[in-house]
Amino acid sequence: MSPLGPDDDPDRLYTVTGGRSRATGGAFDLVTLIVAECEPAPGMQSEHVRILELARRPTAVVELSAALRLPVSVVRILLTDLLDTGRITARHPRTPARAELPEPDLLKEVLDALHRL
Repeated sequence: MSPLGPDDDPDRLYTVTGGRSRATGGAFDLVTLIVAECEPAPGMQSEHVRILELARRPTAVVELSAALRLPVSVVRILLTDLLDTGRITARHPRTPARAELPEPDLLKEVLDALHRL
């Protein structure tokens, strides 16, 4: 196991999240697109400001996590703060309806054809 870097310091992460260990509501999966609805305000937490700057265009939760160099769990907590105050919106990935999925027989035929290649 590698040593913790300055961005991984548990004390820093505790401070960033205000001591919370998980986001309430579970509104964000890795591919949920986040869109900023306003500009950062003076006095905002620096991580919140950075999220609002990054999310001027739709940005996935996992991309925000990478850009902020913070664990996804911490980013979800920060996003919950912003969502609760109306500063962001979350666009959840669309789940295809059953009718949009290919028939199992068609998938089997494709797989069989691929094996024959």
